[in-house]
Amino acid sequence: MSPEELLQEAQQKGVSSLAITDINNTSGVLDFFRLAPKYGIKPVAGIEFKNSTEKKFTAIAKNAEGFYELNIFLSQHLHSEEPFPAQAPPFENAFVIYPFGENIFRLKENEFVGIKPAELFKLNFSRWKHNPQKLVALAPVTFRNRIDFNTHRLLRAIDKNILLSKLDPAEQACPDEVMFTPQELKRMYSDYPLLPDNAQKLLEPCMIDFEFGKNKNKKTFTSGARLDYHKLMQLSYEGLAQRYDNPDEHIIDRFEKEIQMICELGYSAYFLISWDIVRYARSKNYFYTGRGSGANSMVAYLLRITDVDPIDLDLYFERFINAQRTSPPDFDMDFSSDERDDVIAYIFRKHTPAHTALLAAYNTFQWDAAVRELGKVFGLPKAEIDSFSDKGNVHNDHISKLILRYGQRIINLPHHLSIHAGGVLISEKPVHHYSATTLPPKNFPLVQFSMLEAEDVGLYKFDILAQRGLGKIRDAVNLISKNRNVEVDIHDIRKFKEDEAVKENLRTANLIGCFYVESPAMRMLLKKLKASTYLDLVAASSIIRPGVAQSGMMREYILRFHDESRRQYIHPMMQELMSETFGVMVYQEDVIKVAHYFAGLSLTEADMLRRGMSGKYRGREEFKKVEKNFFDNCRAKGRDEAVTAEVWRQIESFAGYAFSKGHSASYAVESYQCMYLKTHYPLEFMTAVINNGGGFYATEYYAHEARLCGGNIHAPDINRSLYETTIYGNDIYLGFGFIHELEHKTATSVLDERQQGGYFLSLEDFMKRVEISVEQLRLLIRINAFRFTGRTKQQLLWDIHAIVGSEKKTNTTQELFEAQRKTFLLPKLQHSKTDDAWDEMELLGFPLCSPFDLVAHAPLQQRSGEILVATAVELAKYAKKIVSVTGYFVTRKHTRTKKGEVMAFGTFLDKNGQWIDTVHFPDIIKQFPFRGRGCYFITGKVTEEFGFYTIDVMRMERLEYRQRYEETTCDVV
Repeated sequence: MSPEELLQEAQQKGVSSLAITDINNTSGVLDFFRLAPKYGIKPVAGIEFKNSTEKKFTAIAKNAEGFYELNIFLSQHLHSEEPFPAQAPPFENAFVIYPFGENIFRLKENEFVGIKPAELFKLNFSRWKHNPQKLVALAPVTFRNRIDFNTHRLLRAIDKNILLSKLDPAEQACPDEVMFTPQELKRMYSDYPLLPDNAQKLLEPCMIDFEFGKNKNKKTFTSGARLDYHKLMQLSYEGLAQRYDNPDEHIIDRFEKEIQMICELGYSAYFLISWDIVRYARSKNYFYTGRGSGANSMVAYLLRITDVDPIDLDLYFERFINAQRTSPPDFDMDFSSDERDDVIAYIFRKHTPAHTALLAAYNTFQWDAAVRELGKVFGLPKAEIDSFSDKGNVHNDHISKLILRYGQRIINLPHHLSIHAGGVLISEKPVHHYSATTLPPKNFPLVQFSMLEAEDVGLYKFDILAQRGLGKIRDAVNLISKNRNVEVDIHDIRKFKEDEAVKENLRTANLIGCFYVESPAMRMLLKKLKASTYLDLVAASSIIRPGVAQSGMMREYILRFHDESRRQYIHPMMQELMSETFGVMVYQEDVIKVAHYFAGLSLTEADMLRRGMSGKYRGREEFKKVEKNFFDNCRAKGRDEAVTAEVWRQIESFAGYAFSKGHSASYAVESYQCMYLKTHYPLEFMTAVINNGGGFYATEYYAHEARLCGGNIHAPDINRSLYETTIYGNDIYLGFGFIHELEHKTATSVLDERQQGGYFLSLEDFMKRVEISVEQLRLLIRINAFRFTGRTKQQLLWDIHAIVGSEKKTNTTQELFEAQRKTFLLPKLQHSKTDDAWDEMELLGFPLCSPFDLVAHAPLQQRSGEILVATAVELAKYAKKIVSVTGYFVTRKHTRTKKGEVMAFGTFLDKNGQWIDTVHFPDIIKQFPFRGRGCYFITGKVTEEFGFYTIDVMRMERLEYRQRYEETTCDVV
């Protein structure tokens, strides 16, 4: 049962007081306490302490200090993984209930023995019968009915990864652990009426007020609120002088309005803590980006938390903060993946682990995982389990029906606690006042609740996120300095916005490798918009989000962008509120403005509406009330009902997915940094992209893009390569780290020896100097890392054994004194470029030559009326005509039609490396499915919209590659 279902059950049974005591866990406590008043239940917090299946004791908190004691005790054992002792520690503010048995120690004043209804008969023969003042009625509640019990058994079997038939009864709760009415309990304990009374006496003094909604973040950054204010003002004025040459009256007014509200609402510490985090990052020369709704703030801009100027973009102040707001603004701070952990470690050092913790997330069962796990515990073979993924399959047998039935029951039940993507909590009181903590592998304490419970109780997270995009910007700047001897000021965003070459690349969507704008969908949108300015990109960053696209508003925005006559507004107020976006809701601010000014909701209600649309809060009473107020207010204002309904539809369709304008602007800043580097230093930029794990596409396509930009791409070289990919002039050498199955220690040994002893002179010299296994050496030879020797791979593979000798050895390092090796006259060893390509595909994941040159046979002849084209550029000549073209598969995206049928969008490259975009409707994708990587012969109708060309596929065939040793001319593309 969820906490709310438990409360519903208690209300139905007439129970007035209830303790939640999950096993070694406190995840449900906050939600239980938040919801309890709604059901007229007095909530009590507790924990059941167990070592595996062995229950040691249950403890319930008398007050907040008692809950704190319990959380500390539980956390210590969860961190150390030490078993719980038989006897509880001396809790000062908690009651302890031991399981019924022959306890060998003396009970303290706050300690009792719990007697379950099923144990009453045993009590007649126990010494505890004569000590009733130390006994309490203990009627645990785990289920509502038999179906719950069955579900529980299945979950236990899933947890133990065993067949249901092998589940030990000790691993499950008793089936009688259901809720009883007070009258039923009274009858059960009629022979021992003192026991229920004793239990009630334990619950009566227990009281915790979590003060939901009250801000519990750290209140001060310095030693006091007054000093915080002076510190914030000092830093803001320093930033004002740095950010604005001559701040005018408008800038000063905005600053004073913000700073006054920040201080009045008590958010000075929140801003100063955020400032301190980015200050630390700058002191370590870490790249970072500040985004989120906080990017709408001028103070955040002055403190260098963000690089977005709210004056320049006319960012809506009330999206960031308003007098009715009860929670601080949201800052997302992105750091490079390899630097984020150090930033988090600094936060824990600065604010101490007692007051700092990572935020958890709940991983829940979804359909595929549910049926897969249930299939396993019922002992079904894999093929039969896989058949459940296709909902069109009919399952009529008894076991299958059980899987389908219970699969529906466990959907959305918690599977395990995971770590939130970046949430860090910094609290005024120690975090153990709200939760126990676990200790994940990186040794940062983790609370046992999610961001929803955190916000409910008043703990607002700092988002410290990892992002590969920042790593590639940092590395590109360093490579440019090293390779070109040019220092790039990567923060000169104003210069990047005005750069004509950057504008042209934006207009043509030549942006592979660039943060957030390289995907096929974004490339399509930017081409259709013919985007050329920063504001165009800011809008596109939000329009591309799922809600805007699915509601039809993305297409409408594009139409209005190009055709002024379509810029019609369903209500005059829409023109006033959204003239910049032609009356189309693009940003989260648009939802807030419309809800506030059009529907007359308060700013708090408008923000609740925005948040509720995300789904996280949608089912809550507060959201339903706001929804009702929206329509009631519109009716009271005399709004046309059809207009009101259409406005609501637009809000409903995308509000949970759209970005705030400040957030979109922050993304656009990072995109511009990438675009500038890609435009002017493409080889260094692509090298950096490759070294940071790529982006939307696989590594192959970034290597391909570097080649198109004039780079020479080389396989790893024993004398030139590093572990990561490196660049010398226009020559890019892939790193040893890209060779599949090459061990890190092998690469390190090679690099260390080369650093100490200089370049390797031959294979024999290499084998003398580097300790390496034959298998690892073969990998290096197969990837042609010894090509400097002038010998073929086949000859070198033979040479290994000639050098090592006939004995079967694992290690190739030779003895200090060795006999002169014999030389043999070898037969001609077969070698082909195709063989090289297959080795590259196996060891790097892709060939370094053109994949089109590996095609074994020419594609089928096109039919009458079909036009054979060689490149994507030619498509513009054949709009509405049927063409055939050969493309190299890049990626695909599956989606569903309104009827629920699967269709797909495909992306390919032509032989010149230009993009081919395809649409695969449901009938076609069934008949001609994607069959993995390779070259495809595609036939379809060319369609065009706003200058963007796609092929609506009619037929598609994957072409076979030549096999090894089939000779072909393998030209580099």
